[in-house]
Amino acid sequence: MATIAFIFPGQGSQTVGMGQQFVAEHEDSKAIYETANTALNYDLAKLMLEGPQEELTLTYNAQPALLTTGVMVAERLKQAGIAPHYVAGHSLGEYSALVASGVMQFTDAVVAVHKRGLFMEEAVPAGEGAMAAILGMDADKLTSVTERITKQGDTVQLANLNCPGQIVISGTKAGVDKACVLAKEEGAKRAIPLVVSGPFHSSLMTPAAEKLGAVLAQLPLTEGAVPLIGNVTADVVAVSDMQQELVAQVYSPVRWEESVRKMIDLGVDTFIECGPGKVLSGLVKKVDRSVTTYCVYDEASLQAVVEAAKEWA
Repeated sequence: MATIAFIFPGQGSQTVGMGQQFVAEHEDSKAIYETANTALNYDLAKLMLEGPQEELTLTYNAQPALLTTGVMVAERLKQAGIAPHYVAGHSLGEYSALVASGVMQFTDAVVAVHKRGLFMEEAVPAGEGAMAAILGMDADKLTSVTERITKQGDTVQLANLNCPGQIVISGTKAGVDKACVLAKEEGAKRAIPLVVSGPFHSSLMTPAAEKLGAVLAQLPLTEGAVPLIGNVTADVVAVSDMQQELVAQVYSPVRWEESVRKMIDLGVDTFIECGPGKVLSGLVKKVDRSVTTYCVYDEASLQAVVEAAKEWA
């Protein structure tokens, strides 16, 4: 019997046409996209299915778009008789996980993440923040690098602890640039600037977190049927702590590697990535190659999981 986790990608995985086949062939999937349009009062579905990519990539569009697609894929899996024992999402993906777990209503979530994107855009003017992936350096050594640069007056910190040998840093543009240089001097294999619109998961996002907290305080959260592993704690999050988790997540590191290890410790042996791309599945494999991963983003990939599931019982 497989122990399954549904995992949901974050910003960066969005692509024009995501979910198109499901929406074209299944009324339930189409209804989810239409519900997002109604909740947001603009045509998100058209943007997701037709683009342009530049507009879809804007933070306040990409976040509800990814949430909508992830939730739709999870619903298709459930309809096929495949349900998760645990859920988790990378950054923005945590909201998709919350909907899939039953803790948050989809309409509440899609509005919340749209506002989350707007707040993030407002927090730091374009061009003032940056992020970069540091390859081949452990967290302790990289923390020493970022703390040294921050003490010199340019804020930078660890943002995404994705898998062994891959950590993303975030902060002011000057801080990230300096940390990239110093990290390579201290032994990092590579430092790769990321094309992002802001310094996500850094202390510079605190103003966005405060505004988001006021939004989340108005949302009803119910006890979910499926445990969620949180980004901030890398552990199961109680519903009573969920608002605090989501607020802290905006300016705290995403502890993805630890989250994956926690799920494996809890018995998860099968990870199903719900939504566009294969980023999270790749990270999971870098954490532990012995587990099984699937990515579901169209009918063929869904059917591959359905067929595999016949062997899990």
